[in-house]
This record gives sequence, structure tokens and C-alpha cells, in this order.
Amino acid sequence: MNTIRQTAQIARLPTFLSARWLTPAISGLLLAGSISAAQAEVVHESISTEHVDISIERVAGGFQNPWAVAFLPDGRFLVSERSGQLNLVAAEGGDPQPLEGMPSVNHHGQGGLLDVVLHPDFGDGENDWVYFTWSKPDGNASRSALSRVKWQGDTLGEVEHLFEQDRASSPGRHYGSRLAWLEDGTLLMSIGDRGTTSRAQQSDDHAGTTLRLTDTGGVPSDNPFVDDDSTLDEIYTLGNRNIQGMTVLSNGQAWVSEHGPRTGDELNLIEPGNNYGWPKVSQGNDYATNQPIGVDSLPGMVDPVYVFEGRFAPSGLAEVTSAAFHAWQGHLLAGGLASNTLLRLALEEGHVVDEEQILKGELGRIRDVRQGPDDAIYLLTDSNQGSLYRLQAAN
Repeated sequence: MNTIRQTAQIARLPTFLSARWLTPAISGLLLAGSISAAQAEVVHESISTEHVDISIERVAGGFQNPWAVAFLPDGRFLVSERSGQLNLVAAEGGDPQPLEGMPSVNHHGQGGLLDVVLHPDFGDGENDWVYFTWSKPDGNASRSALSRVKWQGDTLGEVEHLFEQDRASSPGRHYGSRLAWLEDGTLLMSIGDRGTTSRAQQSDDHAGTTLRLTDTGGVPSDNPFVDDDSTLDEIYTLGNRNIQGMTVLSNGQAWVSEHGPRTGDELNLIEPGNNYGWPKVSQGNDYATNQPIGVDSLPGMVDPVYVFEGRFAPSGLAEVTSAAFHAWQGHLLAGGLASNTLLRLALEEGHVVDEEQILKGELGRIRDVRQGPDDAIYLLTDSNQGSLYRLQAAN
């Protein structure tokens, strides 16, 4: 489709994703001033899908390998870059404004400043925290780490370091580092196997796991392994190779998209105490030999709900809650890096019952996928000139 350039001006009143986001403080902010009319470059006026035609606007660009986007209650955006930069983007789009005060990251390989989320009670003053994951330097090695910084309207306050994985290591890959809040206010965080496959089955190692933490980085008393001396208390699940998509659905379920090796990328339902098998169980092959790694299934290990076709390379996962995409409500949107793909997956009783390729190459490598508070869907593309895009129903 030919690129169409025009200015779109659309007024939107935000509706947050779930009732727990609608704190009195946030509701007051929304009443005081809704998201301002947006001026964005339309790059695709209409793309047909099975249920709805969509339009795509470029909200902001010029990001150097962006990794995540978060939505401030006043309509502005926070966008992280792997180089360590956190950017503020106006509600109407335009040039990013770099924010001062972030820590120095190790951005060797796949490392850097990674996921960004707001506290569930953001907007009440007391909990105006921005949480972020990053690769913390440690000599020539690094650790996946979690920190938070107080939002002060237009600037960042002092950074608080909450958690870092138990050991530093190299090489600079498989950090995982997606974040998602559970309904009880605890925080899930993924950590990849850091490039050493066996670590994902070692219960005294944070690598190759999902963690469940309190909002201050502590260990919830009901974590599945707190009474098991052989397993680190923060661990929620094991056997995860490299989760780069994570979302908690409206029904409270946590779903993740996870890199396999050569093929074998997975969609998993994350439940406490489960072992998802890597590397003993895998649907993928060795990079050098192209021979299968592990076996398809083993007792006591959880099989994937769905295996992506080919070399999908998942990153970014969101539930569609928007009324504007009513036919997609409750479905997942999964971004793909190497595949340059946005995939829709319909769920029913914990199974994928329908799938549709929404985008294939129109935007490039899709790093992050988020349901926005304005009924639109937002994507980040991963390149040295990455962009933030907004998907809307074309009609």
C-alpha cells in the first residue's frame, strides 16, 4: 500500500484498562484534562483485516532501538531506548524529550534500558512511580535489575534500586525483562537464561525464570517456593528461556510470549510453581546443527499453549480491551521481531482457537505492543530510527 501523508486531529477521552487503574486521583486528572487532540502522520489509511479495517499513525520517531512505551494519565508517553535514555513524548506526538537522571546501563548486545511500567496507583501522588528494568553493569558482566523513579510532573526524581538477579554474567543476551502487574498489586518480572541454557533449570539461580515481587522489590509471603530452601524465594516459575512479551488479562491470567532457539517460540500461560521445560523440553532446534533441543514434552513440565510458526521472534504482548476493536476484545496481539509481524490470537478456555496475521512487514521489527488508554493500540518498532505507532479502527 502506498504511504499516505496527512494530518489527523482526533480528540480522545482515556478509559483505563481495568478498574484498579481508576483511582480517584487518576479520575481527577482525566476530568481535569483529557488527552489532547493528536497530530500524527498517517502512514496507512486503511489496512483490511478479518474483522475490522485499521489505520496506522506515526506518533513519534527518531528513537534509537526503543524497547517499551508507558502511558501517563495526562496523555503523554514514556519511551525507553536500549542506550539508557528514557524519553517523554507529548500527547500530540512530535520530537522526544530526553529525561535526565537514569542510571548508566550496560547496552552490550541485547542489554540496556528495557521495560517501563507505571505503579498501579500512579496518579495519587504517593505512588507516582515509574518502574523500569535494565542491564546493570558489573565489571565486564551485567545483571538484569529492577528500579523505580518518582515522577515529578515533567522530570524524574531520585532512582530507587529494588532488585537485581543473584549473579552477574556475560554474554549480553537473554535478559528477558518484561514487567506486568498482577491483580493483587504484585509485580511479575521475566529474566532470560542469559545465554546459558542449563541455568533455566537451576532453582538457586534467577536466570530463566519469572519472578514475583512486591512493589518495593520484596518477596510476597505466598510465593510458591518461599518454604523451599533449594529455590530462591523470588522465583514464580522456572524453565523459561527468554520472555519478551508479558501481559495480565482482564480475568487475572498472566500470559507470556517467549523466544525459543531456532524456531520453537512459545505462548505460555504463567501459573505459580510451574516449570516450562527449557532446555529439557523445547519445540526448537540448535542454531549450529539445526537438530532438536530436548524433547517435545516431559512429565512435571508444562507444554506451551501455542508454538509460533517459523522464526517469529516474539516481543510485546497485549490483551485487546478496546471497544473500538470489539471483535478483538479479549484476544492477544503478539509482536514479532525477525518476522516483522503483528499476530492476533483468540483465546478460549486457555487455548488458542483462532489466529490472524494483522501486519507483515508494513512497519518492521515490532518490539512492544500495548493497549492504550484511549482505545487505540500502540506499537514500537525496533531499529536505530524506531517509531511509536498508533493503530485505530479505520471507520
